[in-house]
Amino acid sequence: MSFRDFRKSRKWLSVEEFRLLVFLLLVVAGLLASNITLARILPGGEWYFLRWTGARVFLVEEIQPPNRIGSESAPRDTQRAFPVGQIEPYSTAVAQRVQELVYGRRAFSSEYAFVLNDPFYIVLLYTPLALIPDFTLARGIWMLLSEAALVGSVLIALNLSEWQPPRWQYISLLGFGLFSYFSLHALVSGTPAIILNFLYLGILLAIRSYSDELAGALLFLVAYQWEVGSLFFLFMIVFILANRRWSVFAGFGMSLFILLVMSFLVYPSWGLPYIRAVLSDWYRGMNLTFSHILSVWVPDPRFSIATIVSLTLGVLVFLEWLGAVHAHFRRIVWTAALSLAATPLMSFAIFPSNHVVLILPLVLILSVVWERWTRSRILMSIFIFGLALLVPFGMYIQSVSEYSPLYLDLLAVLPPIATVIGLYWMRWWVIHSPRTWFDQIGVRR
Repeated sequence: MSFRDFRKSRKWLSVEEFRLLVFLLLVVAGLLASNITLARILPGGEWYFLRWTGARVFLVEEIQPPNRIGSESAPRDTQRAFPVGQIEPYSTAVAQRVQELVYGRRAFSSEYAFVLNDPFYIVLLYTPLALIPDFTLARGIWMLLSEAALVGSVLIALNLSEWQPPRWQYISLLGFGLFSYFSLHALVSGTPAIILNFLYLGILLAIRSYSDELAGALLFLVAYQWEVGSLFFLFMIVFILANRRWSVFAGFGMSLFILLVMSFLVYPSWGLPYIRAVLSDWYRGMNLTFSHILSVWVPDPRFSIATIVSLTLGVLVFLEWLGAVHAHFRRIVWTAALSLAATPLMSFAIFPSNHVVLILPLVLILSVVWERWTRSRILMSIFIFGLALLVPFGMYIQSVSEYSPLYLDLLAVLPPIATVIGLYWMRWWVIHSPRTWFDQIGVRR
């Protein structure tokens, strides 16, 4: 028996592969350069600056806050350097740095305070970029990672919907994923919702392929930022328990053990400051909830409209969970999309940048329109796609030109409401996934 020398079987890259690799490197370098340029010009980045600051003050000796775009210099009291050990990630000093960036001053009691409310093991994940002293460079890299996550989210959403759109629609969806209002808003603000959305879809993909340990590990990574995916997380727990997929909990437990041990070894006393930060963030975010917005529109109502809507929607979503746990996988994906769309309406603080998670529901709605409405599917697809793309931009432009808070409130609550309505509009065809003879009558004529 002879063994082949592996050194002789090793192959170098072909000319075509080498050219493709060089092309991809040039594209990535060009995108990074563009993102760094945009980071220097565009205001924002507050959500990423919050995490970057929290991680950096824990790692290095000092941090200088970036000047707010449009101002000549930051206020003199924001130019102080904080030595390591004198400031912690969850302290008000970190929140004040972000407030200076967002408001140009300290936040009023009625304004959102931007308190870091991530568990410390999540903060540790930001440390590689926190080692970069230039926030603009770090923000540009974060934007590049977020753009890759947006493209990946669209691709995974198409995979989960079991739909192969025509090339023009495929390209349009990729463009929508990058250049829709909520995607651009999320990119500019630096929200982690983009990465979380990618992880949500990755969990569904892992569940479908029975990669349970991976699904559990990812599920632990999204077990925070409840205003984005609390209902999705609970649905996954219900699905796992109902189907006895105990391996998911094994992956969850391994991630929990490793990250918690690391975080407590690095910072043993982070638990209590984290709890205080979560409670403070919850209190300061009450003015951003669905209930508060409705109270502005309908002052002094006889009964709480938001409470009734939230309770009714919560019961409906729970019933959908029970109906989906043993159904075909497309209904599971639909229920997960419904959970993501309904979360902002469940008394959590609503941030428009978090609406980037509505990519999956849009793909599902378009896939059903394309599959079921064969006679008018092009027209209906363009109509729905145009509404999702143009209406948010129109409301934003109107809010800026007239300085009307009404349009800002509509940007916060209208997208999840419209998405829930759209998902229930196509619910019949999702539950009865295989095409029936009745569906094909219009095709045979």
